[in-house]
Amino acid sequence: MKKLLCALLALMMMTALTAALGEGTLRVGMECGYAPYNWQQVNETEFTAPIADNNGYADGYDVQIAKRIAADLGMDLEIVKTDWDGLIPSLNSGNIDLIIAGMSPTAERKMTIDFTDYYYQSELVVVVRKDGAYANAASLADLSGAVICAQLNTFHDTVVDQIPGVVHDTPRETFPAMIVALNSGAIDGYIAERPGAEADVMANQGLTYVSFEAGKGFEADESDTAIAIGIVYNSPYKDSVNATLASISEEERVQIMVDATARQPLVAE
Repeated sequence: MKKLLCALLALMMMTALTAALGEGTLRVGMECGYAPYNWQQVNETEFTAPIADNNGYADGYDVQIAKRIAADLGMDLEIVKTDWDGLIPSLNSGNIDLIIAGMSPTAERKMTIDFTDYYYQSELVVVVRKDGAYANAASLADLSGAVICAQLNTFHDTVVDQIPGVVHDTPRETFPAMIVALNSGAIDGYIAERPGAEADVMANQGLTYVSFEAGKGFEADESDTAIAIGIVYNSPYKDSVNATLASISEEERVQIMVDATARQPLVAE
């Protein structure tokens, strides 16, 4: 009887949550500092969504995906600017409904939250200085002896040691911090995914990135290089969000990323 009552209660709660879809505001968490996936700006445009607490507007690839989802759900969209390490706690505490922040559905993260289907697939590259010793590298071996770092608490930092003879430098909290370190000569490069690297290079003319020849780059599981939307376990949003993602073709996803990269702020932080 207790099991039956618990099952009925869970069903009632899920029914209530599902019925609530299509009403109110969809609160989406992201850093607002990871172009071209997401960034913050002062002016409102046709591509932006408002950031909570009057913190301006957000744009980027993630924002365009969030807008599509909110429209399909019949909900208003609000971006909640959140530090990277605070995204999962914010989701689990109910402060946000979804994480759309260029986040990979790694096995470690799946221990605390669920994920939707992928909404982008990328590859790992290394951003370096154009005038540096590693600008013409084509393999991990070519980066031997380089001082390399990655963003703190990301899987990027776990693959640094795949570079033979690497000097694994202290991870930084943000990509702007890594750009500053690279431009100052404190490091020789940092690991990024191709869209982020393209945005950083576009914003910093003295930088370029190493894209590896087949079989000569980083080894990573698909779940580490794919991007998915973070949701709570048993989320009422999952099926609806996956339906929206399925409606966006691969060609359209690529075009959205190309357009976002062209719009991203060309200012080094």
